Amino acid sequence: MNTLLIDLSGWIGAFFLLIAYGLVSRKKVAGDAFSYQLMNAIGSILLIFNSFYYRAYPSVAVNCFWISIAFITMFQHRQKAKKTSQ
Repeated sequence: MNTLLIDLSGWIGAFFLLIAYGLVSRKKVAGDAFSYQLMNAIGSILLIFNSFYYRAYPSVAVNCFWISIAFITMFQHRQKAKKTSQ
C-alpha cells in the first residue's frame, strides 16, 4: 500500500477533527450539530485507517469510540428531525 495515501489520510483526518473542535469551541456550530458529528466521523475514519496501518492500536480504539459517538449522535439528530417534520 502506498504510505503517502496512508499518511495523507492521517493528516486529513486530524485536520477534520481539529476544525470540528475549533468550530464548536468558537460556538460556530453546536456540539450536537449534524455537521460537527459528520466532521468527527470523517476524521475518525481516516485516522482509524492510518493508525491501523501503523499498528497504533490504542489510537484505533479511541477513534472507534469517537466514531461510534458521532454515528449515534447523527442517528439521534436524524430521528429528532423526522419527529419534528411530522
